[in-house]
Amino acid sequence: MKKIFINYVLPVFMVLAVTGCKKSFEDLTKNTNVPSTVPASLLFNGILNKMADLPQSENEIYCQYYLYNYDYYGNNRYDALASGGDNYYGTLKNVLVMEKQAAASGGAAVNPYSAMGKFFRAYFFSKMSLEEGDIPMTDALKGLDNLTPAYDTQKAVMTQCLAWLESANTDLTQLIKDPASGGTGVGATLANDIYLGSDLAKWQKVVNAFHIRLLLALSKKTADIDVKAQFAAIVGNPAKYPLMASNDDNLQYKFVTPSNYYPQNPDNFGQNGSRQNMSATYVGLLTQLKDPRVFVTAEPSRYSVDTLKKSPTSFDAYIGADAGLDLGVMYNNATLQRYSFLNRKHFYSTYTGEPSIQIGYPELMFNIAEGINRGWATGSAEPYYVKGIQASFQYYGIPTVSAPTIFSAYFYRPGATKGPADQSSYDTFPITVNWDTYYSQAAVKYADGATGLTQILQQKYLALFRHSGLESYFTYRRTKVPTFTTGPGTGNSGRIALRFEYPTSERTVNATNYNKALTNQFSGKDDINGIMWILQ
Repeated sequence: MKKIFINYVLPVFMVLAVTGCKKSFEDLTKNTNVPSTVPASLLFNGILNKMADLPQSENEIYCQYYLYNYDYYGNNRYDALASGGDNYYGTLKNVLVMEKQAAASGGAAVNPYSAMGKFFRAYFFSKMSLEEGDIPMTDALKGLDNLTPAYDTQKAVMTQCLAWLESANTDLTQLIKDPASGGTGVGATLANDIYLGSDLAKWQKVVNAFHIRLLLALSKKTADIDVKAQFAAIVGNPAKYPLMASNDDNLQYKFVTPSNYYPQNPDNFGQNGSRQNMSATYVGLLTQLKDPRVFVTAEPSRYSVDTLKKSPTSFDAYIGADAGLDLGVMYNNATLQRYSFLNRKHFYSTYTGEPSIQIGYPELMFNIAEGINRGWATGSAEPYYVKGIQASFQYYGIPTVSAPTIFSAYFYRPGATKGPADQSSYDTFPITVNWDTYYSQAAVKYADGATGLTQILQQKYLALFRHSGLESYFTYRRTKVPTFTTGPGTGNSGRIALRFEYPTSERTVNATNYNKALTNQFSGKDDINGIMWILQ
């Protein structure tokens, strides 16, 4: 939100000279080698790239999926949230320009870009608010007309975001039913879509899946916002609110070569492959549930296999580190190969890796199951819960049939010299999976009430590994499931921080409104442990 301006003061004779010319100052300074306007489709593409939360970021540390063990590269401390949350105001300004350009190039009052603009507003404003609390919204995009925007309350932000999503769904219904209603020309046709191939029907499903995500984020505020009614309306009326039907509907970011490599790839394993190890929060839950996903996402601890002589296909060969461990202790243990690392075959053997899901079908199934468990809609939560687990299994290529079925697990061979991209570097192990056996476990088979809610949240956490940015952190913060661990390694006096501080520019550029927002929420302190409205 920081605005920088430069004031030019021209001598009087220069002003007279300029005003006496046939061409204006703007004409003389215009660069004719660059375009003066940007097409809506190009702005749309940039916004889509900006919304992607990709793997290999601090988000995965805050979600306790895996951990740094060497402080040159980073650490596991929640104090880092004091560096400030995301700032999407520049991207939101591009949303305004995108809408303007679409209207100027043939788009009707309701066109694909205007519908997507409502979704983008809901996505970016709600994300900043979930990170920080109250934020500027109503006055935030007025540019020179308001350089010091007031802060809207978190309740107002969330209420408006839900309204935008409702309106986006209505607009998309109209455009899908009657494409000609969107206008003519390039402003009426979505293009440069890196996610869904400009398929408005799929985007409508994403909008409604995100709508349900935000409603679940408001689970503590059902007395303040009509969360239950909105949830029941969406789940109960698929004709009006189409929803994702399978992993084919996932909003996912795909990596490509040679321009956009997956963050882990054959070139960088030697640099960072051993600087991070798996977290006990994630691996411990998998092994506790005897979950075959651990064989795909992690490698067995070499100490467990080589020294303790455990089978690499045994669940107790997979060891994650406690996030609260002192970093020196964790580094020593990692050096001794006592922890599991990311599975090299799955994550490091190619340059394209796996697609990074931003809003996905498995999460949607668990969110619907949670809402039904909470009594927000009629029906049974179990079918959605089962579909969520099975969709996650299928994403990893794990069979979900009711019979013993074998799939292959690949583990890096000790002493391999050809690197993670070479197939000869791996040993192959058959893993027998039986969906009925897995699901019949007491800890997995759905139970009603509080136990069922915990099961839903645990399985959602497992399904979101490396996906959807901070969503698992937000869910933990709201529900305390699964259990996150703390200690010297996580800092913040043994606490999981509850929010990001505001961007540092707000303290100087918008100080009056910034301080007022802190007084209204956190007793005047920009505190990472402050409890925002949505959590009260």
